[in-house]
Amino acid sequence: QVQLVESGGGLVQAGGSLRLSCAASGRIFRNYAMGWFRQAPGKEREFVATINWSGDNTYYADSVKGRFTISRDNAKITVYLQMDSLKPDDTAVYYCAADSAHRMFLSVTVKEYVYWGQGTQVTVSS
Repeated sequence: QVQLVESGGGLVQAGGSLRLSCAASGRIFRNYAMGWFRQAPGKEREFVATINWSGDNTYYADSVKGRFTISRDNAKITVYLQMDSLKPDDTAVYYCAADSAHRMFLSVTVKEYVYWGQGTQVTVSS
């Protein structure tokens, strides 16, 4: 069983930065790809970024590419999402998730992530 706890959300002005953290429990975290997703009010949960188990392969949604950076520290069993140049459209609840399957390609699909955190609110004011 893997438990995920997000932190680092908050209120920030447009153009500002936030760093989200996702602390995981469980020894097998190191073997899992990790992802960040977000859900705005009235919208479906959408993919933001993902990283493979070793941290040397990442993939981003077009909407955040060049502004967000995903990383992980397997020694600390934590995954991060550095968010820069934030926009009001980035306002959402952000979730981290773990994909336990060993896939050839990183997944961007909600259904393929087995474990989820409770989410952290990010609000960007204009």
